[in-house]
Amino acid sequence: MAEDKRGLSPQQAQWFASVREGLEQETGRTLEQWAALVRDTCPETAHAKRLAWLKDVHGLGQNRASAVLDAAFGSLGWSNPDALAEALWTTPEQRAIVAAVRAAVSDWPGITEGQRKSFTAFSRKSQFAALAPVKTTGARLGLAVLADEDPLLEPPRRREAWSDRLRAVLVLESAAAVDERALRLLKRAYEGS
Repeated sequence: MAEDKRGLSPQQAQWFASVREGLEQETGRTLEQWAALVRDTCPETAHAKRLAWLKDVHGLGQNRASAVLDAAFGSLGWSNPDALAEALWTTPEQRAIVAAVRAAVSDWPGITEGQRKSFTAFSRKSQFAALAPVKTTGARLGLAVLADEDPLLEPPRRREAWSDRLRAVLVLESAAAVDERALRLLKRAYEGS
């Protein structure tokens, strides 16, 4: 798997670079200058309130405001993916599911694994799969395939935090559910990314 410490594919890293570049071109401040401004002048301490402050007071959009907060406070946690994973995957059963998916895709060329606060993403050029834990045990595997491709697939919930490209979900109750059928669906999603 690729070695971006944030777990971004080359295409995703390029997109974030364009966000950074556009921020400076359109506001006249570098990302570092924005980060210093937030650290020095933002009266808020919670992430959501800081985000709202940047939007309301400085007119930044969601992506740019998030990039500024990550630069200022490391609020996205991308610099410590192991800590994010530890906090997200809390049961042995869930960790076994993640390990089974990792093992299944480990030899596919060009894969980047990215750890986020609420899911683990798998990308090639773009995100093709994501795993999110279910509160009790198990996980939801979001896939960049259509839900009608397999009777075990269901449409994603409205509030799934991952990419809109993931249009189907396979519920995995255990590592054993990462079977031939799941691998076939993962491969289809990978090939389309």
